[in-house]
Amino acid sequence: MGQTWALSFRHSNSGGVCGVAVGYPLDTVKVRIQTEPRYTGLWHCIWDTYRRERVWGFYRGLSLPVCTVSLVSSVSFGTYRHCLAHTCRFRYGSADAKPAKADITLSGCASGLVRVFLTSPTEVAKVRLQTQTQKQTQTQTQMRRPSASWPAAAPPVCPGPPACTDPGPKYRGPLHCLVTVAREEGFRGLYKGSSALLLRDVHSFATYFLSYAILCEWLTAPGHSQPDVAGVLVAGGCAGVLAWAVATPMDVIKSRLQADGRGPRRYRGLLHCVVSSVREEGLRVLFKGLALNCCRAFPVNMVVFVAYEAVLRLSRGLCT
Repeated sequence: MGQTWALSFRHSNSGGVCGVAVGYPLDTVKVRIQTEPRYTGLWHCIWDTYRRERVWGFYRGLSLPVCTVSLVSSVSFGTYRHCLAHTCRFRYGSADAKPAKADITLSGCASGLVRVFLTSPTEVAKVRLQTQTQKQTQTQTQMRRPSASWPAAAPPVCPGPPACTDPGPKYRGPLHCLVTVAREEGFRGLYKGSSALLLRDVHSFATYFLSYAILCEWLTAPGHSQPDVAGVLVAGGCAGVLAWAVATPMDVIKSRLQADGRGPRRYRGLLHCVVSSVREEGLRVLFKGLALNCCRAFPVNMVVFVAYEAVLRLSRGLCT
């Protein structure tokens, strides 16, 4: 069992890092579309981000997910394999027995549950960094807007460059963001939106692993125990799409709750966020970013599962 857990740690590292590298720019666009009603669509958000921040704008907050993806992916896949092996041993007497679909589903739920406790602080920092630029710009624009009670003909004279320097962003980086959130909002601030994250990840990871297992069975050629590389590509990509299809409504709520830490609070909690968002923007708000999530999920999870299976098979070959 210890070997199973250790192998899962090694297998998922390469796939997780590759997945972040492939999908992060689209994740930034997705978060901004979900949290900023001013964007009319995907291309509007992409163009506005590039016009204001160039390519760097798509990679805001990337360093923290890159540093933590190995741990998160390893624990996710390790928890899944660990629970699945325990379940098979308990029900069938052997950890190598073929699991039932219910076993895969329960193990996927356990993986999503454990993942929530690891990813909530990093998700808060990521979302705050991804969304702070436009909010900072709006705030500074409002601060520079002239008041009707002051004469418009007498603009302030700038005595020197330091006096006219705009204040910098509130969060200077991922670690500074985490420290600032903990100081201003307490430890609970690091787990803001965790209820939505829990509702998102538990059932989406069950869908993720179950659909991957089913598709692998369908795509395995007769006389073989596993699909070929093309089968893994298709199964991994489709599993990611299906998982995000069921996860997107809670993903929208999660992003809005986590981004709601700058300035006046808009939402009092999960239910209030759902009701307010639907009342203001209609039911379609719960599916903001759905197409983008699915388009991003296919290549990302192709890479994740191909890297995972490749290292898994290599490790098995070295162990025999």
